[in-house]
Parts: sequence; structure tokens; C-alpha cells
Amino acid sequence: MSADEIIDIVDENDRVVGRSPRGEAYARGLRHRCVFVLARDARGRVFVHRRTATKLVFPSLYDMFVGGVVGAGEGYDEAALREAEEELGMSGLPRPAQLFTFLYDDGAGRTWWSAVYEVRCEQPVRPQAEEVAWHAFLPEAEVERRLGESDRAWVPDGVAAYERLKAWRSEQPGQPGAVRAAGAG
Repeated sequence: MSADEIIDIVDENDRVVGRSPRGEAYARGLRHRCVFVLARDARGRVFVHRRTATKLVFPSLYDMFVGGVVGAGEGYDEAALREAEEELGMSGLPRPAQLFTFLYDDGAGRTWWSAVYEVRCEQPVRPQAEEVAWHAFLPEAEVERRLGESDRAWVPDGVAAYERLKAWRSEQPGQPGAVRAAGAG
């Protein structure tokens, strides 16, 4: 999405209250919607990447999610599939499973409703060069180790989503890391 693309502006209850160009929403700290998709390969490893230096938000930082801003009139599910296919550089990806939503607010004007998804990606990926500067599929233990390294800067909303994902998993029956059906809120 470019800075000129129109997005929905939402209130604290995730109800649409207006529309704005994306760049203006960021500049004015207007609450909007985003999706976070944890992509795993056939071996269960997590897709991790470093954002390009040209990204509008959090340039050059590492992330364990693909995703982005939900467009005006677009649903979370549509945006999750669109963003995952765009950033992974593929088509025919299975529909990501929605796990839960939460309100991200960094207290400094960055706030968005966030829907967290998970998807199994068994095809080769070809990440967009304008979105992804580096990528790899890593075992989750390696992701955890890298999160603790002081020389790596991670996107703060992705870290918040990942921490919430770990807490959510601990409350769910079944195997950790398994893709589950939509359901949380």
C-alpha cells in the first residue's frame, strides 16, 4: 500500500468512523486496522525477514510476521491473504487462520486494531524486493534466541503480537504452534 491509498479509521471498539490516506493516518496517529500473519513452512519453521529501508513504518527492522494495513472496505481475512501472498511473493496460499485480535497502542501515537493469523506455506517463496531486504525460515527456538539479541531491532508491534500469540497458545488445548481455526477475539 502506498501512502496515498485510502484506509478505514476505527475507534477503540474497532468500528469504522472515517477514512483517510494511509500516510495521513500515520502522520496524525489515526487508529486503523492491520493484519499479522505468522507464516510457517512445511517443516513448521517461521518466516522471518528484515524490512527494507524504504518502508513507511519501522524501516530496516526485523519481523516474524508478514502483513500490513487493511484497505478501506476490506475485511481482515481478505487483507491477511492479500498481504501474505504479496509479501511472500506467491499465489495460491491457503487462507490464513485467524487466531485473535488486539488493540496495539505504543502510547506515542501509533495505534491499530491488529488481527493475528497463522498459515502453512508449503510452496517456495519469492518475497517482494521492495518489502523484504532479507528472509529465512527459522525454527521457533531460533526466533526466540534472536529476539533476545541486542544487535537486532525488531518491529515493536510484531513483538507485541508475538508475545500475545505465545500467551494465547498457552491458553489453548492441543499442540503449541499448530494452525487452529478462527475464533478468538
